[in-house]
Amino acid sequence: MYMMLKNTFLLFGLCLLLGYTGLAQDQQEQPGTALPYNVTIDLTQVKNDKVMVTLLPPPIQQNEIIYNMPKIVPGTYSISDFGKFVTELKAYDKSGKLLEVQKLDTNRWKIKKATALHKITYWVDDTFDTPKREDVLFEPGGTNIEASKNFLLNTFGFVGYFDNLKQVPYVLNVTKPDGFYGSTPLKATATTATADTYRLDSYMELADNPLMYNKPDTTVLNLGNTEVLVSVYSPSGRVTSKPIATNVKDILEAQRSYLGGTLPVEKYAFLIYVPERPGKSGSFGALEHSYSSVYYLPEMPAAMFSSTIRDVAAHEFFHIVTPLSIHSEEIGNFDYINPKMSKHLWLYEGVTEYFASHVQVYEKLISVEEYLDKVRQYIYASQNFNDTLPFTEMSARVLEEYKDEYGNVYQKGALIGLTLDIRLRELSDGKYGLRNLMQDLARTYGKDVPFRDEELFDKITDLTFPEIREFFARYVEGSEPLPLEETFHKVGIVYEPVSTQMVNSYGGFIPGYDKETDHITVSDMGELDEFGEQIGFQPGDQLLAMNGKEITPGNIREIIGEDLQALTPGSKIEFTVGRKNKSGKLKELKLRGKVTAVPRQSVHLLELAPDATEQQLRLRAAWLNRDATLISEP
Repeated sequence: MYMMLKNTFLLFGLCLLLGYTGLAQDQQEQPGTALPYNVTIDLTQVKNDKVMVTLLPPPIQQNEIIYNMPKIVPGTYSISDFGKFVTELKAYDKSGKLLEVQKLDTNRWKIKKATALHKITYWVDDTFDTPKREDVLFEPGGTNIEASKNFLLNTFGFVGYFDNLKQVPYVLNVTKPDGFYGSTPLKATATTATADTYRLDSYMELADNPLMYNKPDTTVLNLGNTEVLVSVYSPSGRVTSKPIATNVKDILEAQRSYLGGTLPVEKYAFLIYVPERPGKSGSFGALEHSYSSVYYLPEMPAAMFSSTIRDVAAHEFFHIVTPLSIHSEEIGNFDYINPKMSKHLWLYEGVTEYFASHVQVYEKLISVEEYLDKVRQYIYASQNFNDTLPFTEMSARVLEEYKDEYGNVYQKGALIGLTLDIRLRELSDGKYGLRNLMQDLARTYGKDVPFRDEELFDKITDLTFPEIREFFARYVEGSEPLPLEETFHKVGIVYEPVSTQMVNSYGGFIPGYDKETDHITVSDMGELDEFGEQIGFQPGDQLLAMNGKEITPGNIREIIGEDLQALTPGSKIEFTVGRKNKSGKLKELKLRGKVTAVPRQSVHLLELAPDATEQQLRLRAAWLNRDATLISEP
């Protein structure tokens, strides 16, 4: 999962935080196979924002059986209680007679005389527009029902399972409105203009494969032997699939190269929902699956959307490594009602996030300086969490007292990946790193063989070096802070937790964004400095140009961080702004002043050391895939 907070502009970056078509009822079991569940979700008869689910069960051998909807699902690390969205659950025998149903709790129903059970039916409400604040879910892990517009089917929100029958196959039938297309990583066993049918080997596989139905806006990329589907639903029509596919292609190609040239999946799907306004959770982000990922991202300037989708997509796509190829018993046989959480979120989310940023510098999509800026953001954000809490303890109890610490998996978790990678490189003289370890773990375990939580650190030690066991004991199982200064020194990088520098001021105001005009604005003047007062900025000013160079959301970072910093303090500077007069008409004004340098305290400064030794340069080169003689990049 990748979660961003409400859309907030950050200084300089201005990045947004941001065959079967109804299986015959008398179907005979084939020799050596289990008779499957047969589920139909009808998207054509929406009533009160709900859809009907009809389920024909596999043979039931006991007099009473419990039907379960998930309390929690893999990747979310929070309580969902999908049973809250199910109403009017009814059970019938073959003659159509109602069987007795007892609701045990939020997510479980007991059915009496279950040997006679022929089908159950119920209505499912969506999570996107739930009226109760306590029922709001993170949208990528939720469900959406918009009649004649869009249906986001995270299948675990619509379909459940019977006790002890999670491993039985499912046949999923989706009845769809005219002109609708089902975007999914699944390959349909049958499809018509009005219905699609899919077969899945178990409930875990069903829950791991979302679908999004709407009028299609899709683009397909071919990466070696892997087909990648990019599907977008944007009510405004301002965000479309083709530019997104073009934008993410190079990062996906880089990931393929990073993983050795081949990918462990034949088909992958990006399902992207772009709302016109924030959802009820107030967050944006994505939820990973083994063969797909679901995105809930806001409309924003094209350059920002490109940057955001690349970073988020890079993270989610790397989940094809973990948990697809490497996962614990807790994940492999997930308990959807009373889950036992794995201790290894540092692996599932932390290493995944580390790879998502590291691949970009390793495959030369970004400079070393840009990468160090990403690392600096990890360090800065990790300070908002408890740095002495053992990461394994937090992971195992993330659903309970440590749920507020979960966000650190993307911050300190990524830094654990970084420090482990450099330590492995150091011990192997640059020849073996974290990618090599992940490949060895995938060969050792793989998709169908989970590891035991208690044994993973010892197994990694067996595969690598004895010193690595101490690393985990001190920094992942233990409470010691990560040795960042020592780690960066090994690769010739200076790390200063706090430093003061003189920088040319842009005014100190808090920037905003005007969607209608696509301009950066002066949003808040609460921290306006001497230069800002000298220039004469006012709230609502639209920044149009600096010294004649047009200012856009796409180049504001370059203008403030590079062009402005290249000017000599005391030299003349001119900003062109758009400002509304008393009648509300926008007029262009020239605001003139002199470039002013101000002290700016920086935290967690990272810079390439100009006096790095040959050994440091060699290790840095192995880590970042750069020439060993490199001191800095233009």
